[in-house]
Amino acid sequence: MAASHDGVNASPSPVPASGEAAPVPGATTQPGPAVRPGPAGRHAATGGPAPKHPSARHEGEPGPAPGSVGWWAAKRRRCYEILERDAAHDRIAERVNIALIVLIVLNVVVAVLETVPSLLLRDMPFFRSFEILSLALFALEYALRLWSAPENPRYRGVAAGRARLRHMVTPAAIIDLVAWLPFLISMLFHVELRTLAIFRLLRFVKLARYSPGMQSLFEVLHRERQSLMACFWLLAASVLIAASAMYVAEGTVQPQHFGSIPAAMWWAMTTVTTVGYGDTYPLTPAGKVIASLTMITGIIMIALPVGIIATAFVDVIKRRDFVITWGMVARVPLFADLDAVGIGEIHKALSAHVAQPGEVIVRRGETARSMYFIASGEVLLEFPHESVVLTEGQFFGEMALVRSAKRAATARARTRSMLLMLDAADLSEIIHRHPEIGARIAAMARDVAGPHPVARRSDIASGEISEEPE
Repeated sequence: MAASHDGVNASPSPVPASGEAAPVPGATTQPGPAVRPGPAGRHAATGGPAPKHPSARHEGEPGPAPGSVGWWAAKRRRCYEILERDAAHDRIAERVNIALIVLIVLNVVVAVLETVPSLLLRDMPFFRSFEILSLALFALEYALRLWSAPENPRYRGVAAGRARLRHMVTPAAIIDLVAWLPFLISMLFHVELRTLAIFRLLRFVKLARYSPGMQSLFEVLHRERQSLMACFWLLAASVLIAASAMYVAEGTVQPQHFGSIPAAMWWAMTTVTTVGYGDTYPLTPAGKVIASLTMITGIIMIALPVGIIATAFVDVIKRRDFVITWGMVARVPLFADLDAVGIGEIHKALSAHVAQPGEVIVRRGETARSMYFIASGEVLLEFPHESVVLTEGQFFGEMALVRSAKRAATARARTRSMLLMLDAADLSEIIHRHPEIGARIAAMARDVAGPHPVARRSDIASGEISEEPE
């Protein structure tokens, strides 16, 4: 049997009659058109059966006994999935992560307002209780992340104890520890430290774990660290040169501001960074010339790291989107035999389309000339006798690329959906430029293991809406 991503086993589906969509294992019959999910048990990169979840088991097979090693391993795996959102479309994980985000934001707001003396928040029992509850929840989160650390793929093959030690020294784990440990020490030993407010504001950094954009930014800073260090070296050199020049030009005129190079560096720093407080300025003609050159240099110095970070950030986002799209293309059975060059050519031919909720993407009976990949959102395929819901990472209309076909179903966006479309004409142009790609696609279309339409001259293959049993 094929196991889906959430560990639920699928039962073999009966062979559909001609013109009918194959039923999905485990689907329940309801009055009227049935709405059922699309296939979820295919591997996103290869299109093969998804790997079984460690906790998956066959029907009738008893699960691990409570308290046994297998039982604790399953619980630890589930804990990791919830905290790290390792499983797609996991509602419990989404709710837990939203709750943690809200808790972090509330803690930051309270830490900021607590510094206002007129509010007297420190004397209110409610806020004291809120702080204790926050400490307990952050400590529990830290303990659970530490306990489930061996489930992290980065520590695969490493002993559980060593995996936890390696996790403890990661920046994210250190921030998690600082979020609660200093406050616990303060409560136990009745130490009132004003600096604890700063540690409390560090909880805001925990939000980076839940923001893909922040994670991309950290990746950019790490990737471009050498270029950024070179920019900061140039900035330091500019400040030193400007301060030295201003010391020579203005040192005798304004000894209180430019009497030494360290004293002149304050003016140089505010000028190079284009802040210009105006508390110090040159009086001599030579000093004004030096100041003008310093201002122009400052603009260049600030533009350099901004350009480096912006360019690298766009590159990281494009690469991440490319990897996701590559996985969607690679899992299409029709393209299963293509190499990296072939998939890359098809990837370049994709065009994006945003479908609003309720928008009809294609209509049943129309001539099919393209297939669609669902980058985000949900699409409802309305067949004559049932409806199928396809979600992020799935696709439909594959057979339209290899033969004349009619739309077997009306495709309608259930939510706001980002779609990637591959037109048959664009594929024909690719095949014309690269005949070897066309030969591989044609061979896969004829192969027994290749895609097969759900009905004669249908654009939808059975594998797009049903799981194949193992």
